[in-house]
Amino acid sequence: MAQFLKGLILLPIAIIVVLLAVANRGPVTLSFDPFSREPLFTATLPLFAVIFLAVALGVLIGGTAAWMAQAKHRREKRHLRREARHLRHESERLRARPGGAGLPALPSSGSSRL
Repeated sequence: MAQFLKGLILLPIAIIVVLLAVANRGPVTLSFDPFSREPLFTATLPLFAVIFLAVALGVLIGGTAAWMAQAKHRREKRHLRREARHLRHESERLRARPGGAGLPALPSSGSSRL
């Protein structure tokens, strides 16, 4: 079922991409120097290649920005994972003690001190 839905979504997108490439195959000159009439670096590419490169660059920049924005969450997760591992080891170490000698007594459930 998932494969069918993926195909149902990706097939029209693929058709649109192919139609875009066929309809926009005329050459365009790409230049990064807006001030010179005769720029040093120019590239003549089909329009669809320029569009695809711009989309790919946008996806790359957007992915990098999202990854950087989530850095604090990944850092906090690593910290909490380390803390949980430390507490688990400490709990196992305390349980392994014979007879629980040296452990503070827990209050009984019937008494409440408020």
